[in-house]
Amino acid sequence: MSNSRQQMKTQKKNRSRRRIFLWVMLPILILLVSTISYGAFLYNKAQSVMDESYVPIERESSKRETKADPHIDNISILFAGIDDSDKRNFSDASRTDALMLATFNDKQKSVKLLSIPRDSYVYIPNKGYDDKINHAYGKGGIASTIETVEELFDIPVDYYVNMNFNAFIDIVDALGGIEAEVPYALSEQDSQDRANAINLEPGIQELNGEEALALARTRKLDNDIERGKRQQEILKAIMNKAVSVKSVTRYSDVIEAVGDNMKTDLSFSEMKSFIDYATAGTGLSVETLNLPGQDSYINGIYYYQLDDAGLEDIKITLKDHLDLANQSLTGSNTESGTP
Repeated sequence: MSNSRQQMKTQKKNRSRRRIFLWVMLPILILLVSTISYGAFLYNKAQSVMDESYVPIERESSKRETKADPHIDNISILFAGIDDSDKRNFSDASRTDALMLATFNDKQKSVKLLSIPRDSYVYIPNKGYDDKINHAYGKGGIASTIETVEELFDIPVDYYVNMNFNAFIDIVDALGGIEAEVPYALSEQDSQDRANAINLEPGIQELNGEEALALARTRKLDNDIERGKRQQEILKAIMNKAVSVKSVTRYSDVIEAVGDNMKTDLSFSEMKSFIDYATAGTGLSVETLNLPGQDSYINGIYYYQLDDAGLEDIKITLKDHLDLANQSLTGSNTESGTP
C-alpha cells in the first residue's frame, strides 16, 4: 500500500474516532431527541437534567466583543475531562486529564477537533508563568483553563463542557457495560484512588464502568499516545452500545449519568442548535488536528514541548475555520428566532 493511501486510511479512521468523541460529549442529546420512540419523555428529561448542569461562569475575553450565538455563528467549545471523583471532593485542586477544542463552522456544517496534550508546556495567565496546561485548572478552575487555551491559540473559547470520572463510570454502567480490548495485563487504581483495585487480563472482554476507566487511564506500560488511542476505542465502544436496540430502555439512566456529573455554560436552547450538525449526516465534515511537538525535560520534570511552526499552523487553521477575519471577533448581534 502506498504512503498516500495509508495516510488517507489513517485520516479516515481518525475522523471516525473523533466523531464518536463529539457525540458522547455533546452529550448524546441529539441521539436521544431524534431517534427514540418515547422521545417526548426523554426530551423533557434531558431538558431538566441539562438545566441542572448549566453553570455559566463570569469571565472576560479579549477575543470577542460580544457573545456568539451558536444558532447562527461559528463557535468553539472546550471539552475538559476532569481528573476528579467523590474521593477527591471535586475541588479546584483537580486537573484536566483530557482537553479537546472543537470549532464549528455553521455554513460549512464542519467541525475541527484539536487534541491538546495534557503535559503541553504553555503560558498560564492566571499563574503568570509557563507550566503544564493541565495545571491551569487547579489555579482558577475551568475559567483559568479557558483563558490559557485562548492565550495559546489566539481565538475565543465560546463555551465549555466539563465531565468528571463519575460521568464516565455511570454512563458505562447505565449502558450495562461495554466490550473493549485490553492490550496487556494491567493493575490500576480505581476512581477512589485505591491502588491495584482493578486487575485486567489481555483480550476482548466486557467491562463495567470502573474497569473501563482503568483501561482509559493506564499508561504505565506505554505512553500518552497509546493511551489516547485506547480512549478513542473506548468511546467508540460506548457509542456502539448506546445506539444498539437493546440499549433503548437505558437512555433515561444515561441522561441522568451525564447530567449528574457534567457542567457547561451551554443552555438547553443553545445545545439544540447542534441538531443541524447532526442532521447533516454524511454531509458533516469532521477533521482532526494534532499539535506537533516533542518530549522535553525542564529541571528534571517532563513536559510536551510544542513545535512553534506547527502551533502557528494550527492557529491559522482554527481562525480560518471560525472565519474570525469576517466576524471581526464581534460575534453576532442578531437575535436568534430559535426558542
